[in-house]
Amino acid sequence: MQYKATSADDYISQVPAERQDTLKKLRKVINDNLPSGFQEGIQYGMIGYYVPHSVYPDGYHCDPKTPLPFMSFASQKNSVNLYHSGIYAKQELHDWFVSEYAKQCKRKLDMGKSCVRFKRLDEIPFDLIAELTRKMTSEEWIDIYETNIKKK
Repeated sequence: MQYKATSADDYISQVPAERQDTLKKLRKVINDNLPSGFQEGIQYGMIGYYVPHSVYPDGYHCDPKTPLPFMSFASQKNSVNLYHSGIYAKQELHDWFVSEYAKQCKRKLDMGKSCVRFKRLDEIPFDLIAELTRKMTSEEWIDIYETNIKKK
């Protein structure tokens, strides 16, 4: 679902009431663990965390006016989704996450390339998300992005 939000608080206020506390907690977990060099805002209609132009002036190669995206989360119709570019771009991080998820969660991992879908809000592994959030610095993300993703 797409929300017309201008800030993270605005986004959360627009989602169904039964999801607001979960999104507030997820936001707090991410903000409390996010390395320096990232900034919170709205990107692609979601609460996003990105490398601002003040840190990475080139921006995103698809649209240089857009800060370099890193991670985000959204309330979708049937789930809360967490998107993490590092999981997609760094195999070692992906493998760690998949392994740790299996150790910490009862349900099968529902994951796309960079998207982790949580259909049961009471089973979101907040401690695992906190650890994932700490695992990649903005400098490392820029290096991975420039080496593997950005079209030269």
